[in-house]
Amino acid sequence: MNDSSWRAPQTGYWGPPDHVPGHAPGQGAAQAGPAYDAHYAQQTRPMPVVPDVPEHGGDQDVERGAARLSGPLFRDEMPQARPHPGEVSQNPEPMPHAPQPAPAPQKKTAGRDLGSAIGVGVGLGAVIVASLFVVKGAFVGVVAVAVVVGLWELTSRLEERKGIKAPLVPLALGGAAMVVAGYARGAEGAWVAMALTTLAVLVWRMTAPPEGYLRDVTAGVFAVFYVPFLATFVAMMLTAEDGAWRVLTFLLLTVVSDTGAYAVGWRFGTHKLAPRISPGKTREGLLGAIGFAMVAGALCMQFLIDDGSWWQGLLLGLAVAASATLGDLGESMIKRDLGIKDMGTLLPGHGGIMDRLDSLLPTAPVVWLLLVIFVGSA
Repeated sequence: MNDSSWRAPQTGYWGPPDHVPGHAPGQGAAQAGPAYDAHYAQQTRPMPVVPDVPEHGGDQDVERGAARLSGPLFRDEMPQARPHPGEVSQNPEPMPHAPQPAPAPQKKTAGRDLGSAIGVGVGLGAVIVASLFVVKGAFVGVVAVAVVVGLWELTSRLEERKGIKAPLVPLALGGAAMVVAGYARGAEGAWVAMALTTLAVLVWRMTAPPEGYLRDVTAGVFAVFYVPFLATFVAMMLTAEDGAWRVLTFLLLTVVSDTGAYAVGWRFGTHKLAPRISPGKTREGLLGAIGFAMVAGALCMQFLIDDGSWWQGLLLGLAVAASATLGDLGESMIKRDLGIKDMGTLLPGHGGIMDRLDSLLPTAPVVWLLLVIFVGSA
């Protein structure tokens, strides 16, 4: 039988056939060397080339092992021994496509320390009410101090975040004088004091180098209008015979508007009011502010203000809700431009003085004007 008619038995990839001519049965596996390899080189299939794979899964396990040598990544991640062959792991890894449990829903949070906020709010309210109904001059002093502190916070943040150096000394002295002038001389005194304060800001800044002069005095004039000028309307409300009740109505409506916006927005708010300015405010919160303020306005005008009527209170509450919301958004715009969350840290749970005056300042002229229209200025 020639070589072309003989076919080697199928034995897989390994070793010679069980019986080969010229060899004893069972001795094929023992024969090794060049003669064996040369004889069967044409009749054996080549081994497939398999890349070297590190033990236990390759690079992934190497990296995983390196990570575990440095300690667990999380507090509840403890190193576990690998199961022996044939042993079922007690903590099998989840399948890649297995459904994962849904994360637990997160509860809404107020974002601030409510305990501190309520305590500070009650304390400030007690000081304001005591000074308001005991000695009117003392309340004017409280307003002047709030103005000075607010100017200090505003100018400090401008310098820290933008490098704007608005002169604080003329601002503080002129701001306090504007509040006193508004109480003593009315609107005319407030305008004169504002003009003199602005002039003082321009002159004071001349003592420094001219670089940035226009920028600094512009910020100073803005601060004059934003804080002390708007605060003078609170002092002017106090000059009427029922001035204490007018100021109390102004404070109550602003606080009630903010509270209604917070309560309704926190519970039902889903539609953003101005997400680019203040992501936390919602349209539902604005409706809550309007509803709460209108009810409070009707009650205050009917029972606290001489010759007032409930329907006037409805309009007053609507106007307060709008001005308070705009004032809050206005200061949020300033803080977003400065890249800060609060203007200060003086009031725990609230931030700074300016963070409490944001709604009050723009609301003061609105309430003063509507009360003059409804019941007069006397």
